[in-house]
Amino acid sequence: MLRTYGDVNLFGESFGEGKVRVLWLHGWARHGDDFTAAASSLARQGVASVTLDLPGFGASPLPRSVGGARYYAQLILPAVRQLADEPLVLVGHSFGGTVAAVVASQHPELVASLVLTGAPLLRNPSGSPSPRAYRTIRWLHAQGLLSDERMERARQRYGSSDYRRAHGLLRDILVASVNESYESELSELDVPVTLLWGENDRDVPLDVATRAGTMLRGSHSLLVLPGVGHLVPLEAPEELTNAVVKALAQ
Repeated sequence: MLRTYGDVNLFGESFGEGKVRVLWLHGWARHGDDFTAAASSLARQGVASVTLDLPGFGASPLPRSVGGARYYAQLILPAVRQLADEPLVLVGHSFGGTVAAVVASQHPELVASLVLTGAPLLRNPSGSPSPRAYRTIRWLHAQGLLSDERMERARQRYGSSDYRRAHGLLRDILVASVNESYESELSELDVPVTLLWGENDRDVPLDVATRAGTMLRGSHSLLVLPGVGHLVPLEAPEELTNAVVKALAQ
């Protein structure tokens, strides 16, 4: 059953009994239900956890302003404080992983360890620039020479699938998010970090995890899941649960 957490009207679902020890943060355009299998397995092992719907996804309403993972870390901080009778293991997939990393770097007293999977912690240097035609259309629109409708058609044609599906404030949040990179947070992290990556992750390639690992100053490990893609919580929930159990023991 969903309930509210923190003071920003966040919704989430609790699993297990007793003190919450794990908080699960989902990816872009996903929701807390992605972690149901892993959280249920953890509950059967006697560990209580909460799967949170990030602002603008699932049952949680949109935030009032635009910002990336650093902004979202501020939004969920009241919920983290509410749940953290003792430091939590934060589990973050994709966008939720970047949010988790920011929280842990800024508030290490609230975080026992991190388990990050498919998180775009660094910009991918192999990413290609926008097509020339799109850049031209964008410039003409900025000069007032093309209508909003023509600009939107170009966005739908040239934008990523996430960008095409997002609208209004959520699209602006996505743009802010993809333009962030988290070198400073990685270098400041002083909690154990597990990087759990799908070998076939095309959205956030394994190279991102490898490069991120070189920036971590504390203890960390990189576990690669053969044959698994980006959606580790759905494709490999048992491996995710095992990684969390190990993190709890640290």
